[in-house]
Amino acid sequence: MDNNIIMGKLPHGWHSNKKIKTITFNVTDDCNLACTYFVNKSTHNRMTFDIAKQAVDFILSYEKFDSFDGVIWDFVGGEPTLEIELIDQICDYIVEKMFDLKHKWFWCYKFMMCSNGLLYSSPQVQSFIKKHGANLQISISLDGNKEKHDSARIRKDGSGSYDDVIKQIPLWLKQQRIKSTKATFAHNDLPMLKDSIISLWEIGIDYVMANVVFEDCWKDGDDIIFEEQLRELADYIIDNHLWGKHSVRF
Repeated sequence: MDNNIIMGKLPHGWHSNKKIKTITFNVTDDCNLACTYFVNKSTHNRMTFDIAKQAVDFILSYEKFDSFDGVIWDFVGGEPTLEIELIDQICDYIVEKMFDLKHKWFWCYKFMMCSNGLLYSSPQVQSFIKKHGANLQISISLDGNKEKHDSARIRKDGSGSYDDVIKQIPLWLKQQRIKSTKATFAHNDLPMLKDSIISLWEIGIDYVMANVVFEDCWKDGDDIIFEEQLRELADYIIDNHLWGKHSVRF
């Protein structure tokens, strides 16, 4: 295949031949969006640096983690970039602590973050990327085409966020090695699934993780719509010989 991609395949994992531990920090419950397919749980709860330090100290001294060859430090929210200065402070502490302890993870670690993308090009986020770029992976959640994205990923004033997110994509594609995104589908936008996934491929995102929400939003007949969308997408893939160029997982 041209790009060594087979439909449904994930990007090559980071150190897939090693035993890697993932540690997740929920740094904030706050978000600069009010997505319709989530129960609105946005609060001003945030992790303090002191709590993060205690967690790092415990994790790096926890004997049961000794069997892991490396570590992924994953930062989530809410929208994690709202706390980019805190994350930067935590990451500096992690690196310094691993070095001081001569911990084997110092030579095998990665920072990860999933963002809605609105603040990606901000000076604070770009400074963070410049500092940690070789050990950093940031993914952006883009739901598909403008109609689909703006039907769900809305601001708190009800306006859509697609135009502002799509402006960030060229820089993101240039800086990030793995071009993947997570698209989320619910009852209201299920009929746009096929066109949304195709639109993501067309802007340069080769790997799409398409999720359905777990909240109780589904209606009778949604299973039929879902199957129809999958069949139409499969026909499009076959007609255009796309299985070696792009990937999608459900």
